Formats: sequence, C-alpha cells, structure tokens
Amino acid sequence: MADRHVAATGRLHPLYGNGSLMAAARKRMLADEPGFDDPNYCACFEMVLRQLVRFRLSRRRN
Repeated sequence: MADRHVAATGRLHPLYGNGSLMAAARKRMLADEPGFDDPNYCACFEMVLRQLVRFRLSRRRN
C-alpha cells in the first residue's frame, strides 16, 4: 500500500512511510540483536528469509 502511494504521489504514505521493513522497525525502540550463536534467533531469521523468498516467487508468477 505504501509503495503504491509513493509511486503515485511521490510522497511518503502518512502512516506507512515508504513501506519498508526498516521504516516499520525504526518506529519502535530497537532491542539488542542476538547473534547467530543463538539457535532460536537462527530459526527466526531463517523463517523470515524463507517467507521473503516465497513472497518474491509468488509475485513473479502473478
């Protein structure tokens, strides 16, 4: 939604900014990021990457 708004108006969306994950994350207080020696963090990181790949592949098919 934010990306379409930026493309159409050339301005950031009033609520969603540019729509990036970084823009959403920067609205919150950032916690210390665990390292890759933490198995739970690794599992979470893997899940996010898999979903991003899945999303990109689904957009190519449409």
